[in-house]
Amino acid sequence: MKNDTLENKKIWVIGASSGIGAALAAELDQRGAHLVLSARRHDELEKISRNFLSPPALMPLDVGDSAALQKAAQESGPFDSVIFLAAVYNPGLLEDMKLADARRTLDINICGAINTIDAVYPAMRQAGKGQIVLCGSVAGYRGLPNSQPYSMTKAAMISLAETLKVEAEPHGINVKLISPGFVRTPMTAQNDFAMPMMIEPEEAAKIIADGLTAKAFEIHFPKKFTWMIKCIAALPYFLYFPIARCILKNKSKKGV
Repeated sequence: MKNDTLENKKIWVIGASSGIGAALAAELDQRGAHLVLSARRHDELEKISRNFLSPPALMPLDVGDSAALQKAAQESGPFDSVIFLAAVYNPGLLEDMKLADARRTLDINICGAINTIDAVYPAMRQAGKGQIVLCGSVAGYRGLPNSQPYSMTKAAMISLAETLKVEAEPHGINVKLISPGFVRTPMTAQNDFAMPMMIEPEEAAKIIADGLTAKAFEIHFPKKFTWMIKCIAALPYFLYFPIARCILKNKSKKGV
């Protein structure tokens, strides 16, 4: 976005029914944005938006359905900003992975993002403005045991955002990447290991909202944790793999 305020901006939040998405929708409402909210559960979208200052447009859909995204974009667009937060997370070892769950994770986390871009990019390019925000994760910085295929999809999301930024800039489209650490949500509630420097979704929402109008490409938080993971991710393989083996060994001792 070219100015430093979100007031009166039309923002489509996809994956808004819980967690970071729900908190971000509430934060953007407080900042005066005009919201379009999407998720699979219409009842949850209604619930989170009951006390909003301005009633949002609710567009329930499954991001794996490209036709539904195209229809929603045509009916509710054009948008100043589109924020893709939809994700599926099923922690576990690759040897225990169910193929149906893996395919669903890929379909939502990556194909859903591509479907979203396909639905909104042409109109933004024609207008010569707009913003696309994709949500990665520190789990995508480097391959982590016990987190596939989620980590794989988040690594792909980082690559997608980086590529899209370079390609979209000449057309006046701003692209940003969100890289959260541990945030207290129904998703992280599935973890049975210690999650250092965890923050609440409301704090994450404020950081993201501030980042939407900042110059930086990546919105990552909490900074002490994400910079630590960035440093680990930069290690050569002969140093990184012993760390990854320790992570797996510690989880195995807990019966993971």
